[in-house]
Amino acid sequence: MEKELRLMKGNEAVAEAAIRAGADGYFGYPITPQSEILEYLMEANPYKTTGMVVLQAESEIAAINMVYGGAACGKKVMTSSSSPGISLKQEGISYIAGAELPCLIVNVVRAGPGLGTIQPSQCDYFQAVKGGGHGDYHLIVLAPASVQEMADFVELSFDLAFKYRNPVMILSDGAIGQMMEKVYLKPPKKRATTFPSWATTGKPTTRERNIITSLDLDPYAQEIHNQKLQAKYRDIENNEVRFEEFQTEDADYLFVAYGTSARVSQKAVQLARAEGIKVGLLRPITLYPFPSKRINELAQKVKGILSVEMSAGQMVEDVLLSVSGKVPVNHFGRMGGVIPTPEEVVDNLKSKVIGG
Repeated sequence: MEKELRLMKGNEAVAEAAIRAGADGYFGYPITPQSEILEYLMEANPYKTTGMVVLQAESEIAAINMVYGGAACGKKVMTSSSSPGISLKQEGISYIAGAELPCLIVNVVRAGPGLGTIQPSQCDYFQAVKGGGHGDYHLIVLAPASVQEMADFVELSFDLAFKYRNPVMILSDGAIGQMMEKVYLKPPKKRATTFPSWATTGKPTTRERNIITSLDLDPYAQEIHNQKLQAKYRDIENNEVRFEEFQTEDADYLFVAYGTSARVSQKAVQLARAEGIKVGLLRPITLYPFPSKRINELAQKVKGILSVEMSAGQMVEDVLLSVSGKVPVNHFGRMGGVIPTPEEVVDNLKSKVIGG
């Protein structure tokens, strides 16, 4: 079967892609600007044709714990929310990571702190990439920059989640979630009929019981478990880094930006080059694992770097660590739900990097 072409919102693309990826369950709660994911799934009623369970829980806390239960059974399960709702899910996310369970979490970020506004932002970078909840853990974090990637990253997220037995987050924002673009959708996959060996599917007589937990009261045993987790994260860092480059071959300067900021920065590259300024763009696709090695390589070729974000400056810290002092790194960001313009990005390149 060929791919199907549709015009869809980013949020709708996530929902349709989940159905087609063979997801077993979605558990969520409405919040702007991601409510279309839940609404689309409810209206589509995939249970009739695919057996996918879609449930609006009584709260975000209930939703993430339903994900925990479904993931423990070896099922493809997911949730979605926007910034304040993701904050409510943090304890459950930490439990899921500690129990080494696969799942997909979608965050369509809005501006904060607090209730903030419903406008798009990238101010949840720290929360997504550095852990967010308690304990030494990581999510695999994918940052889409288009409606097409909103769809494509759903299946990729499930694949990575089950490969590493680790939760995966799609870190989007209100602009990409709400914008409409053409999207090519893959043909539906058949739902899995077998279960992972670790899943809690009822104890047969042929094996010992499976126990899913993140609790161990023996500190030495808990340390061994943490060491196992850290080894897994190193494996992820070595094998799953993804990024995209735009006109970096001859660049004297470099933008680093993801998601909506990367779309803006790509246009800023064109504007700057029209003025004779050779600048390129590196777009991290995986925010964890971060493309530190490639940024370090590019730092040896350029005169300065500008981290462009819709935040007060969060990813810039990882850019600085990646560069290791080889070249000056500056930050430009808008906050409160304001999207920077390409002209503003170019002006900040001139004032902070070239003239700084």
